[in-house]
Amino acid sequence: MPAAKAPAAPTKSLSEPQKALRKLGLVRDIDLALHLPLRYEDETRITKLRDARGGETVQVEGVVTDNHVAFRPRRQLVVTIDDGTDTCQLRFFNFYPSQQKALAVGTRIVARGEARGGLVGWQMVHPTTRAAGAPLPEALTPVYPTVAALPQAYLRKAVLSGLSRADLSETLPPGFAQRLGLDPRWTLERTLHFLHHPQPDTALSDLEDRSHPAWQRLKAEELLAQQLSQLESKRERDRLQAPALPARPGGLHEQLLKALPFQLTAAQRRVSEEIAADLARDVPMHRLLQGDVGSGKTVVAALAATIAIDAGWQCALMAPTEILAEQHFRKLIGWLEPLLAPRGLGVAWLTGSQKKKERGEMLARIASGQAALVVGTHAVIQDQVQFQKLALAIIDEQHRFGVEQRLALRSKMTAGGSHPPAEPAPAKAGGGDPSTYAGREPHLVMMSATPIPRTLAMSYYADLDVSTIDELPPGRTPIVTKLVADTRRDEVVERIRSQLAQGRQVYWVCPLIEESEALDLTNATATHEQLSKALPGVMVGLLHSRMPVAEKKAVMDLFTGGQMGVLVSTTVIEVGVDVPNASLMVIEHAERFGLSQLHQLRGRVGRGAAASACVLLYAAGENGRLGETARARLKAMAETADGFEIARRDLEIRGPGEFLGARQSGAPLLRFADLVMDVQLLQAARTLAPEMLDRHPEDAERHTARWLGGKSDYLKA
Repeated sequence: MPAAKAPAAPTKSLSEPQKALRKLGLVRDIDLALHLPLRYEDETRITKLRDARGGETVQVEGVVTDNHVAFRPRRQLVVTIDDGTDTCQLRFFNFYPSQQKALAVGTRIVARGEARGGLVGWQMVHPTTRAAGAPLPEALTPVYPTVAALPQAYLRKAVLSGLSRADLSETLPPGFAQRLGLDPRWTLERTLHFLHHPQPDTALSDLEDRSHPAWQRLKAEELLAQQLSQLESKRERDRLQAPALPARPGGLHEQLLKALPFQLTAAQRRVSEEIAADLARDVPMHRLLQGDVGSGKTVVAALAATIAIDAGWQCALMAPTEILAEQHFRKLIGWLEPLLAPRGLGVAWLTGSQKKKERGEMLARIASGQAALVVGTHAVIQDQVQFQKLALAIIDEQHRFGVEQRLALRSKMTAGGSHPPAEPAPAKAGGGDPSTYAGREPHLVMMSATPIPRTLAMSYYADLDVSTIDELPPGRTPIVTKLVADTRRDEVVERIRSQLAQGRQVYWVCPLIEESEALDLTNATATHEQLSKALPGVMVGLLHSRMPVAEKKAVMDLFTGGQMGVLVSTTVIEVGVDVPNASLMVIEHAERFGLSQLHQLRGRVGRGAAASACVLLYAAGENGRLGETARARLKAMAETADGFEIARRDLEIRGPGEFLGARQSGAPLLRFADLVMDVQLLQAARTLAPEMLDRHPEDAERHTARWLGGKSDYLKA
């Protein structure tokens, strides 16, 4: 009998500031050392009031000559100080008795704040104050990013303590600093001490735009750590095993190509061949399949599925919404069911809204292996779903899924994630015996209609192979994009009448379902009512995420079938709706949408031969002008329909988060480097990472651990 374990020592409860430090991820000494200031305050000098300039932040020293509480226009503490050259009133709207006592008449104090001129002379509102007499700092005072319950004074002390204890020894091998384009005199230790406490003569502009050599050192180290982690992840995966699935001559793959009612584009053929080559290897494929809206990614996924099915395995396709999943299901049923039925195989459908009986039937078909292809939403990765022999997982709109969700789909094949068949199926050509697959990895294809900019592919997606469908199928018409102020709504409604008269259909997209006090936006319900009145005799539908699934499906069936002329919707139609007869897209409050989302929505039209247009209705601000970011987005939409150019501009405007979605959930985006500004550093890091891993593995391990800690696992999903 095993010995009883000793009771664990009671853990000391954390104080509120300690909890706040953990919330910021500041656990290790190196985490604190790498927590850099947002900005700096110059407390190294005292300015005489006679030399102060209005609007400037200054530090003055003087004697308190008056201290009283005023009640008009609101309760406030008013303190007057005299520095011998002029006087200044300090006003505090929130104050404590202890503060009033510390600022007693006759006390000599130092006050720092924005100096404002006025009828009563100089004033400062809520300045920082302290007793005079202590020596002035010799370096700029850092102001750190913080959260509630974590005062700057506590955080500064914690950072200084972590900086003094952290191991800042060099991890860059000899010569690497120069090859990264860095000044080798700026070691990591010197860099961090300088950035936490820069000298007063340092140009603040160099610190703020991060062009200083110290900033270059940090950005290069961060990018190198990311490249090392991604490369190590790729190499680890290359050491794993997956079933080898070579395409069989005359098999399902060729049969589907012959049965399709259209010819593949050259780009579709190229990426299909890249995926087929990956499937033929016994190493897990991790491939990102990217292509603009309407470029034909679904048929490429279907061709990949046929290779896995032909070899005696199962394939799963997971999409983020039921609308998108159902569209895939309908297409795949049409293409594959005639080829699978003679083999006694079929396509299963899994969503969270299914009735219990239907769901039970689907689960049984999946577990028995009769469902060769499983299409669905997040329901595909729930515990009760047991595949008999999953070999290929396809994730559409991959940025909409979290790390844990992707890992869960992968685990459906590895040991414990699925059950081997009770009676092993006979091995098929090239596939190996599906009954012996426990512990192997599935092949993985992640699809995205938001093209990934090159610098993003080089950094966050460096561990993936990327296939790009860079041409649209023939017959697609260019979409004309118009920017229209919402004061011209009547003209837009007239345009809708014209399209309906030609037998066309129209989308009208709204950003919110219901009124919000914070955002004064017209809701979808109100718009639906307005358009219904303005277009008598026309069926105007309404679609939003809170509707029951059956109701959503009924609305979509009416629109897809052509009976419904206008569909008013929230962004649930962003992906997965394919109605070639729809020729006009109106996006209301377009200034509220992200650039890639606008591009996705625009891609719902122009899918047939009819000339198509997208109207971006925008509401200007109180001054009649749009904000800078909104203006840049709408300008980009009007100037180009190229998804890759849109993606490049979106990266400039919004940063990488828009593209990564939940890929990095739990792991930080780049904190210091900028993928637009620091391309040269990224390219250098990408070049040096393989050499560092091969020739200096210990340095590489220390470097990655320093920068990423335990978070590198998230980069591997």
